[in-house]
Amino acid sequence: MGDVLTQNSIKINGSASTKEEAIAEANELLLAAGAVTNDYLASMLERETSVSTYMGNYLAIPHGTNEGKDAILASALSFVRYSKPIDWDGQEVRFVVGIAGKEGGHLDILSKIALIFSDDDEVQKLLKAPSDEAVYALLSEVNED
Repeated sequence: MGDVLTQNSIKINGSASTKEEAIAEANELLLAAGAVTNDYLASMLERETSVSTYMGNYLAIPHGTNEGKDAILASALSFVRYSKPIDWDGQEVRFVVGIAGKEGGHLDILSKIALIFSDDDEVQKLLKAPSDEAVYALLSEVNED
């Protein structure tokens, strides 16, 4: 299996100002990676209406519904950081990690992301990382089997 996170799927200067725009921005990176079809965004937005994907520590991890799994071509992650917090149902979000998991692969990816973001020191490093490369280095363990 290839890496679920590539440097091309990282954007440290997100431009969105709303939750919906941030989900679309995360989806754009998944689309560019060839991991999802155009139908995946609707599935991600649908998921958000039923359950918030806010996880704590400035992190939201939007992903599609089970019904949207046909729009997933390969497991992948996208990572967008915002200098100005996004209002996510009343919570401040600075990191939006889009997830596309093929054949249940998202559960493993989710647990790795949750582990990184449960460490306040790692969150601070991600907030301060000066480049896409630096973020990639901090998150590279999500690619390890």
